[in-house]
Amino acid sequence: MHNAALELFNDRLPHKPYFSDDLHFGVRIAGKERAILAKYIQFNQPHAMFWLGFDVDRAGAAIDWSDRNAPAPTLTITNPDNGHAHLLYALKTSIRTAPDGKMKPLRYAAAVENALRKKLEADAGYSGLICKNPNHGHWKIAVWQPELYTLDWLADFLDLNAANDKEIVADYGLGRNCTLFDRTRKWAYRAIRQGWPEYDQWLQACYERACIYNLQFAAPLDENEVSAIAKSIAKWTGKNFSKETFSSYVKKTHSSSIQSLRGRIGGSKSRGGGRYIDDFSERTLEPWLDMGISRATYYRRKKKSGI
Repeated sequence: MHNAALELFNDRLPHKPYFSDDLHFGVRIAGKERAILAKYIQFNQPHAMFWLGFDVDRAGAAIDWSDRNAPAPTLTITNPDNGHAHLLYALKTSIRTAPDGKMKPLRYAAAVENALRKKLEADAGYSGLICKNPNHGHWKIAVWQPELYTLDWLADFLDLNAANDKEIVADYGLGRNCTLFDRTRKWAYRAIRQGWPEYDQWLQACYERACIYNLQFAAPLDENEVSAIAKSIAKWTGKNFSKETFSSYVKKTHSSSIQSLRGRIGGSKSRGGGRYIDDFSERTLEPWLDMGISRATYYRRKKKSGI
């Protein structure tokens, strides 16, 4: 039987997906030809998300999305024994989850994903790595929306202007990528100043730190994702932070005249002198001069890296 949604699912599978025939025995990895025969399979690429997937553990999960005013899934894959289902939403443009992609779109995608999860009342503990394989005869599949979604289209159903729907859950879905990136980069900004290590040593330190943070998730990210995040942070900080630029920054921001001015501002502020204006912001200190690049180049690099 011709099924365009199933063909799309298969076309978008990783070359070597994780798969399992019995989750009690964990998952394995193999070529697509072998994995596609299994009951469960990895449905997104290692560094690109083509599907938003949700695990709904209740009877009638494949149809009650409409009662919750949620958008129609592209595909539902249902367990006929209990009515539980995985709901998949196909994206027109994949979400780059590797940190060489921009963080702003990733944060937006994480907010959409979390808001949709709440509307569907889907399992917050779902790792999103594998789903019921729609190619396997044990499951019941249904196609609801043949047109591919954009994040903006999904957001129209979710009212992201509401404060509660803007949140990114640190331990769920794409929120883990954002959280791991933010925690590791903030650590790196401080840690690199402790000895200014060589790049290989620094890369290993960033990777080990990212692994520690990753293990704190209920459902940790795949090792390849952790490694990519660590590499991105090590590369950016190694390129933009150095002993020379930091020493220049300290001299520029901690001179006796500046410290005296800080004291006066702090005193006036403590006496109710009004809102404090930071005269020592990035714009005022002009770190691009110390780095030997233009202001535009500095902000362009910063925006591109998401740091």
